Amino acid sequence: MVTFYESVFNWEEYLKFGTRQFVKRKGFIYKQGTCGDGFYFLHKGLVRIVTATVTGKERMLNIVVPNQLLGVQALDQRTHFTTAIAVKDSVVYHFSCEEFKKLITIHPELFKQFSRTVIHKMRILLDGINLNALTSEQKIALLLQNICDEFKNYEVPLYQQDLASCTGLTRVTVYKVLKKWQAAGIIEIKNRKYYIKKPDFLRNLVQQNIYS
Repeated sequence: MVTFYESVFNWEEYLKFGTRQFVKRKGFIYKQGTCGDGFYFLHKGLVRIVTATVTGKERMLNIVVPNQLLGVQALDQRTHFTTAIAVKDSVVYHFSCEEFKKLITIHPELFKQFSRTVIHKMRILLDGINLNALTSEQKIALLLQNICDEFKNYEVPLYQQDLASCTGLTRVTVYKVLKKWQAAGIIEIKNRKYYIKKPDFLRNLVQQNIYS
């Protein structure tokens, strides 16, 4: 999700300390199991964060939008436990561990912002783990709630297969839940896109379990 600290903090003046990279649609920014050296800032584009399950299936954990960080878990130069894939042509800036150390020495205010970002990313991963304890409707509600906060315009830029992949549900189950919510006026389906009409319903549904 885009939180307050990520949406208002301007990274533009710090981009000169990073290395600019262009990633084509469906290209990898980093892969699960590879050794990391720093983190990335998404300047333009859209990125999916996925992980491979023990059965080898891909599971989507999060969506990264411009002005957000990704790959922060590998700042300790250990292996990535997720994979970042460009949904469309994207521009990222890579900050190596060494460059980041120099950067926070010059701009110590960045350390607090970065720390809050790491906590935020870990909470998203925790939400993914908690999915196993939720009902089918709560799993979809949690994902859509996160996406609402990401894009802040209540438009879901995903297909049913993406929703199924992320939640671990079948496309049939996802379809039935979305049609039920459409009939109840909770979401609107138009031109294969989903628009959240009642975001409070999603939050209340999730809070019945995961945050109680």
